[in-house]
Amino acid sequence: MSYLITYQVFLNKNLTESQINSIGKALEAKPFVLIKEDKSGIKFISQEEAAKVFLEDTGEDFSKFLDDNPLRDSYTISIAEAYQTSEQIQQIVEEIKKTEGVFEVTYMADLVDSINQNLTKVAIVMGGFILILIFTVVMLINNTIKLALFSQRFLIRSMQLVGATRGFIRKPFLARAFFFGILAGLIASGLLFVIIEYTKANIDGFALLQDYNLLYFLFGALVLIGAILSLFSTLQAVNKYLNMSLDELY
Repeated sequence: MSYLITYQVFLNKNLTESQINSIGKALEAKPFVLIKEDKSGIKFISQEEAAKVFLEDTGEDFSKFLDDNPLRDSYTISIAEAYQTSEQIQQIVEEIKKTEGVFEVTYMADLVDSINQNLTKVAIVMGGFILILIFTVVMLINNTIKLALFSQRFLIRSMQLVGATRGFIRKPFLARAFFFGILAGLIASGLLFVIIEYTKANIDGFALLQDYNLLYFLFGALVLIGAILSLFSTLQAVNKYLNMSLDELY
């Protein structure tokens, strides 16, 4: 799980436009800068823009009693997900400070620490919930397959009586289970994809949290697990009826 972290990089005063652009290019080349849809996560805010924002937020016009604008030119930098650990965040601050022309680097340290702690707690709770959900789903699938094969128990016994081998009897049941397992995984992946796309369209910033490589891995895992789980449960149920005596079938 990731979240958006931004740094405010304040520049020295009296820098030329060329120096400001050079600092921006130097920062943009850093590997920790977020790149999304071929757009860099760096935004320049001039003294004048900062003064307008200050006036809108506070309603105070400091130009009435100050001869000079005390605010500084700055860059806002969004950080890539891979560089959002507490240790890396502090290292990035130190690295940016070494850039010539940088006066100060700020970020909401307390908020970042709080988010990291809360994410750990949420991960533990969600992990426990997911384990319970997985166990419940596995039991439901297993019992459903056993119930479906219960009606086929006499067919299995009849095939045994006419001399069919155990492998021959298992084959059609396992093939059908494998097919339906893959189909279930594909349907689950499709529904999950629709939910993700809907969320992206309705929640600002959600797209920044998405990792397509992990998403494709999840889709593949759903299909594979669906096939294996269905195959294993069917094999277990068929073997059970193959080993039963005629009296036990009733």
